[in-house]
Amino acid sequence: MALELNAANFEAEVLKSDIPVLVDFWAAWCGPCRAIAPVVEQLSTEYAGKVKVGKVNVDENRELAQQFGVMSIPTLIFLKNGEKVDQVIGFTGKADLEKKLNAIL
Repeated sequence: MALELNAANFEAEVLKSDIPVLVDFWAAWCGPCRAIAPVVEQLSTEYAGKVKVGKVNVDENRELAQQFGVMSIPTLIFLKNGEKVDQVIGFTGKADLEKKLNAIL
């Protein structure tokens, strides 16, 4: 299950993570965010122990969204060693997300 990320736990869970992290920036009112949510949950289960998967509600964590330059949602950001290595904006299929995850493992 994807972690709920916020300003309080973001540094420890994401920036200091010893494994790659996929962060899903989303909002409850966003249709494409709801569409991609099951895919993100599947990836969090399938990549458990290899990739950490977290979600940031942009309405509750505007400062994190601004920090990463999130202008449209959903935005999925891939981080490794605390550094952004890739991102996807908008709904993206599971196969494409798996390719990106495998590339950073």
